[in-house]
Amino acid sequence: MKLLRPFLTLTTAFALVTAVLAADAPAGWPTAPLALKDALELTLTRNPTILKGKQDIEEAYGLAIQLRGVVTPKLNASGAYNIIDEGKIEKVPFGGVGGPAIAFQKDQNWNAGINVSQPLYAGGKLSSSLRSARLTKEAALANYEALVADTLLEVRTAYQDVLLAAEQIVTQEASTELLGKELADTKRRYDAGTVPRFNVLRAEVELANAKPKLFRARSAHRIAKNNLATLLGWNIPTNTGVDIPLTLAGKLASEPYETDLASAIAKALQHRPEITARRLNEKLRKEDVTQAKSGYLPAVNAVAGYGWVSRNFSPSLADEVHGWSAGVQLNWDIWDFGVTQGKVAVAKARQESARIDTDDTFCRIEQEVRTAHSNFLEAKEVLESQAKVIEEGEEALRLANARAEAGSGTQLDVLSAQTALTDSRTTYSQALRDYTVARARLDRATGEGTKIQLN
Repeated sequence: MKLLRPFLTLTTAFALVTAVLAADAPAGWPTAPLALKDALELTLTRNPTILKGKQDIEEAYGLAIQLRGVVTPKLNASGAYNIIDEGKIEKVPFGGVGGPAIAFQKDQNWNAGINVSQPLYAGGKLSSSLRSARLTKEAALANYEALVADTLLEVRTAYQDVLLAAEQIVTQEASTELLGKELADTKRRYDAGTVPRFNVLRAEVELANAKPKLFRARSAHRIAKNNLATLLGWNIPTNTGVDIPLTLAGKLASEPYETDLASAIAKALQHRPEITARRLNEKLRKEDVTQAKSGYLPAVNAVAGYGWVSRNFSPSLADEVHGWSAGVQLNWDIWDFGVTQGKVAVAKARQESARIDTDDTFCRIEQEVRTAHSNFLEAKEVLESQAKVIEEGEEALRLANARAEAGSGTQLDVLSAQTALTDSRTTYSQALRDYTVARARLDRATGEGTKIQLN
């Protein structure tokens, strides 16, 4: 039963903390600690940047519909009703001068009709419009994928920043606690007359110097949580306290990961959505040239319709004639004073600009991969170098305390060992964060940024 009491106490405390967080959390916020995978999934549904990106896709789809509309038939309905002043209606006399005058138009008339027009030929513009519609949709999806990858990288980084800030709080609290114990022990020794007043003052100064670091760590934690909440698309109510009720389920950790530069570059050139978007944009500009050149050639449309017209020689406005018509129309701007030539020149310039942009994107992505790979190797080496530093720092502090207790060590040795241990813990937690973020950035650089793969 005694063994169960600590467990029950911890369980009760956790339940109370969870209940308090659930009570204080704004509507829509998680009431349980948030895992990284859940944060990424929330980002896909709530982040404002991603939501705007979805609207960009809708806009591109609307543009694609417009482009396809150039090829599809058009159905048009028309109608008109007119009243004409009798003085404007010309009348022709019959039977000589003084004979009756006959008007060939009534003072009221109407007409209505339905017409169908189907483009048959437009100098290559029709098939080009269909290709442009498809390319526009594909380019929009590629741009959206790049936007999602960038946003998820921001969330991954912000999540690690919160974990780092929380770990720094623990480290600084542990340091402050150690220095507090050192101060109490030094005062006890001073009261016993075994150490001078200088030792007490030195311990008080060290403790006072450690407290600002703890305050800054708490402030960094609050700011990091606010940043993460914003990226997740949560509106923080104005009545929320300084420390928002957001807790994370993850912890700073590292997983083995190996990759070589050549493979990373090859993967990036194959999978990066930016490259796909630039290639599609280059193809779109090529279609613009084709559509601009179509102005040199005629356009042929098939037309058909059915119409109703009021009779001219009937006193009743309800009398009408009706019937169908069909035919082919040809339009050809033989000379437009250079308008088509100018459109072709603009389209060709944009095509060349798109080609240059594609080549530049290849170079920039390769450089991005090289930089991300180098930063990852650096973070990995720093992390490996700090693997056993904390254990060594704890052992050094234990030995310094033991020597001080035995009289063979000094207070300076103990304080130096405590400072070194704090620095080691700070450096190691920073190295864990930098390693995880460097790997996330490398994944983004190689085109893996949209994948949500977590343990």
